[in-house]
Amino acid sequence: QVQLVESGGGLVQPGGSLRLSCAASGFTLDYYAIGWFRQAPGKEREFVASMRWSGGTTYYADFVKGRFTISRNLAGNTVYLQMNSLQPDDTAVYYCAAQRVGATQYDVWGQGTQVNVSS
Repeated sequence: QVQLVESGGGLVQPGGSLRLSCAASGFTLDYYAIGWFRQAPGKEREFVASMRWSGGTTYYADFVKGRFTISRNLAGNTVYLQMNSLQPDDTAVYYCAAQRVGATQYDVWGQGTQVNVSS
């Protein structure tokens, strides 16, 4: 079964850090890009960061540059999102998704993990 499973969400105080994981199973990420997206209550889903599995090229939304880092574990078929200096505006459900190289959209989505930033 092809799936992505996120983990690592939770409650953190402003200024704190979390690391999200996205584990792929049922397929290899060799020919995919992995993206992280988030959706806050009442808002549309937005792009956060992405990484092309082959070569490791990364992209970030402007609002997370310098705070979030996307990385990968080649052997574990896992992508991470290290989030530092978290702020209440970062509260959202975070999703990872996979897009096959050459495709026009992300076609495999995880179930999401909740991140709450609050004092």
